Amino acid sequence: MAKHIFVTGGVVSSLGKGITAASLGHLLKARGYKVTMQKMDPYLNVDPGTMSPFQHGEVFVTEDGHEGDLDLGHYERFIDENLSRESNFTQGSIYQALIARERRGDFLGGTVQVIPHVTEAIKERLRRIAGQSGADIVISEIGGTIGDIESLPFIEAARQFKTELPPGDVLFAHVSLVPYIAAAHEVKTKPTQHSVKELRSLGVQPDFIVCRSDHEVSDAVRAKIAMFCDVPADNVLACVDAPSIYEVPLSLHDQGLDEKVLARLGLPAREADLAPLRGFLAASAACEGEVDIAVVGKYVSLPDAYLSVIEALGHAGVACGRHVNVHLVDGEEIDEGNVAEVLGGMDGVLVPGGFGRRAFEGKILAAGWARAHEVPYLGICLGLQAAVCEFARNVAGLRGATSAEFVEEIAASATEASEGHLAAAAASAVPLVVDLMPEQADVEDKGGTMRLGAYPCRLVPGSRAEAAYGEPVVYERHRHRFEVNNAYRDRLAEAGLVVSGTSPDGRLVEMVELPGHPWFVATQAHPEFKSRPTRPHPLFRGFVAAAAARRG
Repeated sequence: MAKHIFVTGGVVSSLGKGITAASLGHLLKARGYKVTMQKMDPYLNVDPGTMSPFQHGEVFVTEDGHEGDLDLGHYERFIDENLSRESNFTQGSIYQALIARERRGDFLGGTVQVIPHVTEAIKERLRRIAGQSGADIVISEIGGTIGDIESLPFIEAARQFKTELPPGDVLFAHVSLVPYIAAAHEVKTKPTQHSVKELRSLGVQPDFIVCRSDHEVSDAVRAKIAMFCDVPADNVLACVDAPSIYEVPLSLHDQGLDEKVLARLGLPAREADLAPLRGFLAASAACEGEVDIAVVGKYVSLPDAYLSVIEALGHAGVACGRHVNVHLVDGEEIDEGNVAEVLGGMDGVLVPGGFGRRAFEGKILAAGWARAHEVPYLGICLGLQAAVCEFARNVAGLRGATSAEFVEEIAASATEASEGHLAAAAASAVPLVVDLMPEQADVEDKGGTMRLGAYPCRLVPGSRAEAAYGEPVVYERHRHRFEVNNAYRDRLAEAGLVVSGTSPDGRLVEMVELPGHPWFVATQAHPEFKSRPTRPHPLFRGFVAAAAARRG
């Protein structure tokens, strides 16, 4: 039987529950236990796949094609395990499944209610991930903040779940804000007291309290929280802001969190192997020199929209012995007149994934700048499509080349500016070097219908991509609907664009590159999702190494 740990949050959101949960997962795995992790989100969306990154940050994609919460990225990077669609579910998905069953008549005319039906469905997901993963310990983070109406079914399900398992098989860790009040020159415990009081009113007594703060949390403060919250003082831990999120596991380890958790679960505290993490942090501290990388995107006002990209750049930087300065550049603000000014000081240009025409022309300009000025370039998903469109327009002579994704928008804007259907027809006649996948032609629903998850890619021998990976076939995760149009592949190849990676049957273009360029590689996949602190992704490592070489 797996042991279960529930992580809750109090006072405010964005406390770092995910980092705390992932850090605990790292520590328990370092002690030799098989760990898996799960995020329960209270919102009514079925998954974050159709949510704007401005709302919820990046959408993380698992190997089996689930569009999940960005915390899954933290989990994978910290415990170095590939998670699955069982690792993330929302209240919306629970309701969707229950309503489908009700419509089929599965409840035989009975009344469907939050208790027991919603809570039972949540508990079933807890049992399912434990059974399918074969984990010794399952860590489940409950999204939202204690006191939110929407999270009540999850708290109640977790409370019931504890009563159904033997004593010592379930524990609760509550992550709470301990704010510093500058006028009083002290941190305040009252918000945490109220948060724990609210949690206890729901029938849940936390076993551990992790105090998040930007100031020191003294022993006296922890003792006060312990007294008012009925938690042993040794089980109240400080988690103060750290320069790197990868320092958090060591901070919690130094306070004995992993050993105390195992004792509470009745498991032996095996020797902890933290050498890989310590080695990564030592290498990070030893980095000399810098590289400046422009990430030209659409959602740059919220860095979490490109969280895995930024993390992957950091991993590669440590491997190359350089600090990576990430400059988030709004593609909408790049034009012919300022592209040199915006990108001129950069050592590398990265264009990440995205959807929609907005900022696409700026991304094309960024790809063109990198190509023409021999600046290292890495294109990801839409970044590959931008590079192909730019090359088609300015090298292969395909004037106005673009993606079918934007044809309707182009036609609409042309119609507004000119003569109705004639302008629309002209706009739709541009070369569509990126087109909709045939199997996507009749798809109407937006959620969960793209090409999702891991797919094989056969690399061309002697290509830069093949040299970076060091193997002929690789698997990368995808999230897109549009592909390079095979009708133009020969024309692009004749002009010098190398298709360096394809699907095993050769039908789909997976990677392209430019020979003779210091580094110009683009992939239709999302390699950032597979980068780890101690194992940076080969494409990111090659890209950052080329940027470092350019800087000299």
